[in-house]
Amino acid sequence: MNLIVLIKKSSVELSLKKVGVMVMKELTGRIVNIQKYSVHDGPGIRDLVFMKGCPLKCIWCSNPETQSPSFQLAYNSKRCIGVESCGYCVKECAQEVFTINGKNNIEMDRSKCINCLKCVNICCSKALHVFGTDMTVDEVFKKTQNQTDTWRSNGGVTISGGEPLLQADFVTALLKKYKTVGVHTAIETTGYAPWERLEQVARWCNLIFYDIKILNKQKHNNYTGVDNSVILQNIKKLTEKFPDIEIIVRTPVIPNINNQEKDIINIVKFLDGLDNLNDYELLPYHGYGSSKYLQLGMTYKLEGIGSLEKEPIYELNQRIRKMLNLRKKV
Repeated sequence: MNLIVLIKKSSVELSLKKVGVMVMKELTGRIVNIQKYSVHDGPGIRDLVFMKGCPLKCIWCSNPETQSPSFQLAYNSKRCIGVESCGYCVKECAQEVFTINGKNNIEMDRSKCINCLKCVNICCSKALHVFGTDMTVDEVFKKTQNQTDTWRSNGGVTISGGEPLLQADFVTALLKKYKTVGVHTAIETTGYAPWERLEQVARWCNLIFYDIKILNKQKHNNYTGVDNSVILQNIKKLTEKFPDIEIIVRTPVIPNINNQEKDIINIVKFLDGLDNLNDYELLPYHGYGSSKYLQLGMTYKLEGIGSLEKEPIYELNQRIRKMLNLRKKV
């Protein structure tokens, strides 16, 4: 009979394999960040766990570091202290990713990078850093569970991303652990996943924030990279199967993309057919994440687009709440 052993030390794993014992590694999730004391992503004061990886590539995304499921090397040139004070990355990189330009500053050629990430450990100023950390359920839980005062004040934990449903097994185990100690749980999802994954995770949620960005299928594909059919089908199933879960739909309002009132009204007409919608929130566009695109060597396609004024968006949001007979207010 095979003995399934849950253990992390590689030396012991090797010994067990030699004698024919099957080893099961502990479940891990790839995390980008854990943000403490958030007040915008669920009731009370919360911890936000940002998962890495997302099937959508929204051109307005404010968290580009969560799009790829892989570890990513980021370079913040503003933090670099230069060749004279450091320059170790230039000396140590065998791929010659880092070079010195005419102004004696360090530049990075990502086309040569093999993502070994060795340069991160020798960067004196931490101008080089990695987006992505693999953590076990217990490690994430311990990093947040010491904030019992936060949870006592009607707060909780929200799993965001990226897309939490890409790591459904890990997220399910994490939410289950929180629920067993009475912590309020929430996720933020695009809804773009097989229904089975959404159903699996939803069972352990008190609250689900669900994005519906654009109703028009072709337009949605143009600006996010995916069709929205699965997203719309899933929210119908979600409201039908889980009537006791609080569901809040969100729409990021983006200039020249979906900021016309008719764009929002089309979404409202769709939402009006859902059984147990708790709230609908409009989120005015901002470009706060644009600096991270530069650090990752990515192009921010909305560069130079100004943030939308909040007040008109909030006023529209209130009118829509009345149309949908929603009681919550901004």
